[in-house]
Amino acid sequence: MAMKDFLKEDDIKKALDAFKVAESFDYRKFFDMVGLKAMSADNVKQVFKVLDVDESGYIEEEELKFVLKGFSSEGRDLSDAETKTFLSAADKDGDGKIGIDEFEALVHE
Repeated sequence: MAMKDFLKEDDIKKALDAFKVAESFDYRKFFDMVGLKAMSADNVKQVFKVLDVDESGYIEEEELKFVLKGFSSEGRDLSDAETKTFLSAADKDGDGKIGIDEFEALVHE
């Protein structure tokens, strides 16, 4: 599965363009712009599975750094600060990684 199976390519491109500059990433705005926020919990969980590159059931910090590339190869890497902010916002149980339910809750918060 690819992101374009769930989201519109135009929406992905607009969202990636909006956060092209380092230190500009805002996950809330990004989720809204790509259309994730409007999706059902089940569909958000399908998107999570695309982002979980190593299929561990979690998005670890190292995977999170490349999360925008999961939406499109044109996406940039997140900075260390952006990655840590994103991780701390989603990691509700403090295990250092984002589980599928944590991701879905973050998208819909």
